[in-house]
Amino acid sequence: MIQTLPALLPLLVAVPLLLGAVGVAVRKKRIIRHVLSLGTLIAMFGFAIVLVIATSDGSILAHQVGLWDQGIAIPFVVDSLSALVLMVMIVLAIASVLFAMATHEARARFFHPFVLILMAGVSGALMTGDIFNLFVFIEVMLLPSYGLLAMMGAKLGAHGARIYVSVNLLASTLLLVGIALVYATAGTVNLAELHGAAKDDPAVALAGGVVLTAISIKAAVVPVHGWLTRTYPMTSPAVTALFSGIHTKVAIYAIYRIYSLLFDGDERFLWVALVITSVTMLVGVLGAVGEKTTRSILVFHMISQIGYILIGVGLFTMLGLTAAIFYLLHHMIVKASLFLSTGAIEETYGTGEIDKLGGMLKREPLIAVTFMVAALSLAGLPPFSGFVAKFAIIQATLAESHYAVAAVAVVVSIFTLLSMLKIWTGVFMGAEPDDLQERALTYQQRMHGKRYLRVEAQAETPTLTVGPPTATTSAVLAGKQAVKVPLKLIMPGILLACITLFFGLGAELLMGWSATAAENLLNPMDYVRAVNGA
Repeated sequence: MIQTLPALLPLLVAVPLLLGAVGVAVRKKRIIRHVLSLGTLIAMFGFAIVLVIATSDGSILAHQVGLWDQGIAIPFVVDSLSALVLMVMIVLAIASVLFAMATHEARARFFHPFVLILMAGVSGALMTGDIFNLFVFIEVMLLPSYGLLAMMGAKLGAHGARIYVSVNLLASTLLLVGIALVYATAGTVNLAELHGAAKDDPAVALAGGVVLTAISIKAAVVPVHGWLTRTYPMTSPAVTALFSGIHTKVAIYAIYRIYSLLFDGDERFLWVALVITSVTMLVGVLGAVGEKTTRSILVFHMISQIGYILIGVGLFTMLGLTAAIFYLLHHMIVKASLFLSTGAIEETYGTGEIDKLGGMLKREPLIAVTFMVAALSLAGLPPFSGFVAKFAIIQATLAESHYAVAAVAVVVSIFTLLSMLKIWTGVFMGAEPDDLQERALTYQQRMHGKRYLRVEAQAETPTLTVGPPTATTSAVLAGKQAVKVPLKLIMPGILLACITLFFGLGAELLMGWSATAAENLLNPMDYVRAVNGA
C-alpha cells in the first residue's frame, strides 16, 4: 500500500479541482453541490490521515507527476509536516462548510466550487517540491478566494476588496521576482537541488530573502500585516474561519520549508527572525486592545499568534521546531473555533459589537462553554492544547537563552487572556440589552425576509429562523420564545473545541508527530534523497 501512495498524491489536487468544475456546471441541484463538496472534503481527510500515519516514522513520499524526468515534472513531496498541516486544514474546511450550510451561505451557486478549488490549491502548495509551482498553487488558492470574498464580503466594500486584491497581487509579483532571482543565481527552482544554496552563496541568499519577504506579506507578519485586519473582519464568519486557518498558514508552512532547504537553517539570520517574531507578537496583541468587535479582536490575535508560530524558525532547534509545529496545528483549530462560535452569535443577533451584546451565558450556555474552551486554550491555560504549545515554546526559548523572547511570549500571553476576558465579560456576562430580541428579529427579517414572507403565507403562525417552519421558530416570531442560536450553527465550533481539548489531554501523540516533522526540517537530506530518487 505504502508503495502506491506517492503515485496517488496528485489526486489531492486533481479530484477537488475536477469536482469544483463539476459543481460550477450543476446549476439548480443544490443538494448535489453539498454532497460533492462535503464528500470530497471527507475523502481528502481520509487520505490525509493515511498520509499522516505513513509519514509518522519520518518517511518521505515523493512522486514526479506524469513520470516525467526531474526538472520537467512537478515534484510532489509529503513528509510529516505537510501531512499534518494538510489534515488540519481539511478539518477546518469541513467545519467552515458545515457552518456555511447552516447559515445558508453555501446555497450560493459558486460557494462549494470555490471551496474545492481553494483546497486543490492548498494541497498543491503543501506538497510541491519546487518554489515556482509553490507560486502557481498559491495563485490557484487566491482566485477562488477573491470569489468567496466578493460573494460573502457584504461589509468589505470596494475599499476592503481593493486592499485584499492589491496586497496579494503585490506580494505575488514580488514572489515571482524572487523566484526569478533564485533561478538566475542558482540555476534551479527545485527545493531538493537548492538544498543549502543560500548558505553557500550570498547572491542566492539575497534572492531567497526576496522570496521570504513576499511570503511574509502573505503570512501577515509585522510590519506587513495591515491588510489582514482590514479585510478578514469584513467578510462572513464562515469565510473568516476558513481563511484564518489556510492562507496565512500556507505561507508560514512555506517559510519553514524554504528556510529548512534553501537556507539549511542558516544560523546567521536567526536573530532577524526572532526580532520580527517578537515585534509581531507585541503589535498583534496590543492592536487588539482598542478593538470593539469580537472578530476584529480575534483577527489582531491571529497576528500575535503568527509571531508565536514563527519563533520556531528563529530558534531552529529540535525543541523549538517541535513546539512551533505543535503550536501551528493547535492555533489553526482554536482560532477557527473562536471565529465560528462568535460568528454563530453574529449570524443570529446581527452584530459582533461587544457593547451591543451581553447576557449570552444565560441565553446561550452551550455556545458560552464552546467559546470558553477555545479562549482558554488560546490564552494557554491547562488542560487545553494551548497550554502545552505555549509552555513548549517558552521552554525552547529559555533553552537557547533567549530570555527577552521568552519574556515577550509570557507578557503577550497575559494580554491574550485579558482580551478573551474582554469578549467574555462583554458578550456573555452582565445583562442583555433591552433591544437585543428586537434587533435580532429585524436582522433576521432583513437577511431572510423573502423566505419568511413565503413561509408566513403558508403557515398558521409566522416563522423566524431560516428553513422550514417549526413550532419553535413560530413561537419565536410570535413573541412567545426568545431568539436562540440554532444548534447546527454551534456544532462546527463545538467540534473544533473538542479537538483542542483532545490535543491538550492527549498532547503526547501530537507532540510525537510534531517531533518527527521537526526532525525532517532539521535534517532535510531524506527529503532531498526522496525527491532525487522519485
